[in-house]
Amino acid sequence: MSQQLRIDDISMRFDLPNGSAVQALQNVSLEIEPGQLMSVLGPSGCGKTTLLNICAGFLAPTEGVIALGGKPISGPGPERGMVFQKGALFEWMNVRQNIAFGPKMKNAPKDATDKRVDELLDIVGLQEFGEKMIYELSGGMQQRVALARCLANDPDVILMDEPLGALDALTREKMQSLVLDIWAETGKTIILITHSVEEALLLGERLIVMAPRPGRIHKEYNLPFAKAGVGADLREVKKTPEFGEIREEILTMIWDMEEEIMGRTEESA
Repeated sequence: MSQQLRIDDISMRFDLPNGSAVQALQNVSLEIEPGQLMSVLGPSGCGKTTLLNICAGFLAPTEGVIALGGKPISGPGPERGMVFQKGALFEWMNVRQNIAFGPKMKNAPKDATDKRVDELLDIVGLQEFGEKMIYELSGGMQQRVALARCLANDPDVILMDEPLGALDALTREKMQSLVLDIWAETGKTIILITHSVEEALLLGERLIVMAPRPGRIHKEYNLPFAKAGVGADLREVKKTPEFGEIREEILTMIWDMEEEIMGRTEESA
């Protein structure tokens, strides 16, 4: 059963070799309920990826606590799966071997693992590609493998760091539909970082806009588009007046933040 992810007043400071410091995050608090699909958006340098890495356990916050199901997170764990911008797949293994890697490391029975890999190949639409090597696949196919490999570990929370950013427009739209289908079918908690306002709207029933450094929550939205997009044509969802209005509102918000950042840079030059 999925559990609540609680981010309690966390801050993150990076100390630099020259004695200065960068305050990447400041006083961020969130309660992410089981099964929630949340997207995080903001200008460059607002701490989005830092926040995701803290959720993954790759970084420990300098202040505050993060806990899953009431248990503090102190490092990476199988209950939290990560999908990176580039798949981070094992090039020397084929597709099936990549997907089976997690269960194999946990000494899961081979028959059960093989069955689960078959199910996941079907879910991500790669039934005919199980024996292919990673370098034989397109970028979109590689991201499908990365998603299947994450699901093979059956995590409570799936963390996605710009997973679709490097894909062409058509492949990206197909992958967006796949993420929505997996969310609807599995009930997993998903947190997705993106630079795309449209993607954040489509893949976030809850959308967090972060302010520039020090990163903090600027505005939060609860949106209908993710549920509307499950099994639907995403282009039709994007045509709705409400989608267009919120997209323009957030674009203006992000643009103003970027202008503020540029102004600060010019002043310090």
